[in-house]
Amino acid sequence: MKAYFAGSIRGGRDEAEKYQQIIGFIQNHASVLTEHVGDTCLSKDGEKVLTEKFIYKRDINWLLNSDCVIADVTVPSLGVGLEIGKAIELNKKLLCLYEKQEGRKLSAMIMGCPEIEVFEYEDLLEVKKKIDEFFK
Repeated sequence: MKAYFAGSIRGGRDEAEKYQQIIGFIQNHASVLTEHVGDTCLSKDGEKVLTEKFIYKRDINWLLNSDCVIADVTVPSLGVGLEIGKAIELNKKLLCLYEKQEGRKLSAMIMGCPEIEVFEYEDLLEVKKKIDEFFK
């Protein structure tokens, strides 16, 4: 099984350590094609040695070849939104993770979309359990 993990890069890298842990949970069930998203050395400038066109084509290819998509949507990101839209278009099994934050709400376009399973969480233990459930 191959999984595509989506998380913010250019939208902000504040959650990189959390992404790394989530990717680790996913790897108990599947190969993660986008492991680099959790790399804490990756800055908000992204993969500087690669062109935007190369990254787009590579990531679309990974989406096409994935069995499912798991996205952390806590940090707003245009790229993650595009990946989610493509996943829906490709009929991929899709899980969006959102860490509850006082005074902030997740976009209605994500929350209201019937093709997206949204899981709101408060800690990574909840995320681990949800990922285990997602792959059953």
